[in-house]
Amino acid sequence: MTASLIAGFLLGISLILPIGAQNAFVLRVGLRGEHVWAVCLTCALSDAVLILAGVSGLSRVTAAMPWAETTLLYFGAAFLLAYGARSFRDAFRSAALRPSEAAPAGMKRAVLTCLALTWLNPHVYLDTVVLIGSISTQFAQGKEGFAIGAMLASFTFFFSLGYGARLLKPFFANPATWRVLDVVIGLIMWATAARLLLNGG
Repeated sequence: MTASLIAGFLLGISLILPIGAQNAFVLRVGLRGEHVWAVCLTCALSDAVLILAGVSGLSRVTAAMPWAETTLLYFGAAFLLAYGARSFRDAFRSAALRPSEAAPAGMKRAVLTCLALTWLNPHVYLDTVVLIGSISTQFAQGKEGFAIGAMLASFTFFFSLGYGARLLKPFFANPATWRVLDVVIGLIMWATAARLLLNGG
């Protein structure tokens, strides 16, 4: 049980650690201190559901419905392109240079954005449902521990990123740094969209 739990945790961390659209959004939310708990919990619970689905064998079902992945791919790419454009717009608006003075985003909007970044990304399904689900078959006697370890990795990472972002607040006291962050987030969103379209198109 312990060995499979550790294996699941390490695999989960390795898959989630690379910066992507979802991580960039959590980082921004953490820096602004807006609905951090709700956003981190949404990300972690979404991963937990997908991991459970993968370990339960849903990967075999999704393999029989390739149209679902294609639909998600185009919806996801469109959403990422739109969100990236918004980040670029914010970067070059004067209001974006004073994030502390801007009106905070509503929790519903933040959670819905988080859900879209998670569930409209086909790569999330490949990582959590297909890859983790496939590897879990190597732990016939400890599949539950493997799944728990992968879920713990998601909870640990997202809450560490969301609440750890406050340590960077002194660095982001300079309004120009927020402009750079918005540009970087826009680039990440567009690069992710391009990767989806190039690899899945």
